[in-house]
Amino acid sequence: QVQLVESGGGLVQAGGSLRLSCAASGSIARTASMGWYRQAPGKQREVVAVIWSSGNTNYADSVKGRFTISRDNAKTSVNLQMNSLKPEDTAVYYCNVFSHYDYWGRGTQVTVSS
Repeated sequence: QVQLVESGGGLVQAGGSLRLSCAASGSIARTASMGWYRQAPGKQREVVAVIWSSGNTNYADSVKGRFTISRDNAKTSVNLQMNSLKPEDTAVYYCNVFSHYDYWGRGTQVTVSS
């Protein structure tokens, strides 16, 4: 079982920055991937960024060059640095770990005002 707790959301003006953090606990496989997803009102949940067990990363086209995902080597935390935020980044952001099974945090709200 894996538990995930997100923090760092909030309200920010367009062009600003936020850093999301996710504390992970429990049994996490060495091969696990960690990532961030988001869901805006009336839309489906979408992937934002993923960091694989190799350390390689993938980003949604809409956030490339603005967001950076990172994690600690022990896989106890995964972070998302978000710069140059836009109103369309407004969503609930969810931390995800895939370790034989998908685990999700409860989400943290990010609101970007224009």
